[in-house]
Amino acid sequence: MQTNFTQAQLADPEIAVANEILRRCVHCGMCTATCPTFVTLGDELDSPRGRIYLIKDMLENGRDAGVEEALHIDRCLSCLSCMTTCPSGVDYMHLVDHARAHVEKTFNRPLADRLMRAALAWVLPHPARLRAALRLARPVRGLGFLLPGSGMLTKRLRGMLRLAPRGLARAAVVGRVYPAMGARRARVALLAGCAQQVLAPSINAASVALLNRLRVEVVIPPEAGCCGALVHHMGRDAAAREAARANVAAWVAELDGAGLDAVLVNTSGCGTVVKDYGFLLRHEAGAADAARISALTQDISEFLLKIYQPARVAPGLRVAYHAACSLQHGQQVTAPPKTLLRKAGFEVMEPKDAHLCCGSAGTYNIMQPEISAGLRRRKLETLRELRPDVIAAGNVGCLTQLAGDGVPAVHVVELLDWMAGGEKPLALS
Repeated sequence: MQTNFTQAQLADPEIAVANEILRRCVHCGMCTATCPTFVTLGDELDSPRGRIYLIKDMLENGRDAGVEEALHIDRCLSCLSCMTTCPSGVDYMHLVDHARAHVEKTFNRPLADRLMRAALAWVLPHPARLRAALRLARPVRGLGFLLPGSGMLTKRLRGMLRLAPRGLARAAVVGRVYPAMGARRARVALLAGCAQQVLAPSINAASVALLNRLRVEVVIPPEAGCCGALVHHMGRDAAAREAARANVAAWVAELDGAGLDAVLVNTSGCGTVVKDYGFLLRHEAGAADAARISALTQDISEFLLKIYQPARVAPGLRVAYHAACSLQHGQQVTAPPKTLLRKAGFEVMEPKDAHLCCGSAGTYNIMQPEISAGLRRRKLETLRELRPDVIAAGNVGCLTQLAGDGVPAVHVVELLDWMAGGEKPLALS
């Protein structure tokens, strides 16, 4: 793609990166076939190619984002399926990240929209705040239909109430060191995350228990918190960098202290961002440390692939594996979760159109409830066709999105821990 940035514009390192990305696009349109929003809406501007044209025009002309740019960039799930499909290697992730930040800085959103985004950014990355908010939501969880009107704000509030869990389990893992059982073979840091600690604390509990059983010491530094993904995808660049800096500092302290063999992430949406810390913080004083952490980061399935051993005979369950977009497209990790589940003795099946998003995508199921609901229905239909006993995935957002349809949805690690001698997942009980 030909670009026409001035030399003065290219002096901005962010614009220089955007220019390099734009010039790789050859307009082929192959990305449209695998883009969930284009498949759902059929609008070229809701495809990666269409958004690239919008972003190019906005940045080249050095103008503020308008209603059209905000609408179509907001509708992007950042599922990154287009990057898997693209034959030219267009780095759409970094381009749309830059565009989101530009929209956030230059577009004057309606007041209700600004308040909703501010509330989500203030609550979701902080477990204590999220837990308090969900407790307030529980008594009115099923009363969303009583909200007046049919506007976007009402739809978003209804979506938030639908996603609120019926009950909240107590956090099972807090920041400290969990020693290996027997002679230690490795020492890792585990990202405890933010929303996952509240919505599904059993995931961290199963991760720690399984790793300890496999003779891996686990450290969860209390200084490490939210990875920054939630605010990053809302265009809040400064908040994302702040979260990244805090995590890098916490993990580097462990790396340079007792040592680390890996930084493990069991929520793939977080893992995609943590693996990108080196890029996110590349112009800061701690760039070298951020790059070290990115290089050390693995999805937990990548790490377990080398050491996992089951201790039980699987009970003949049919497992429908849902590949989270952030894992299969964002990190290009596809085989390890399925290999591990089969090694544990489960019958593993995959739905058709496995490359398409389930519609979760961080805060997307709140901010874009109609598109998200359509993607959820489509994904659940393809999963139900497999007649599974359980749905397994590697991302808490996907599990929350797919829950409540009659088939239990659990994290891959919970099934692996069960077959390695751990507790049976509560959802299967």
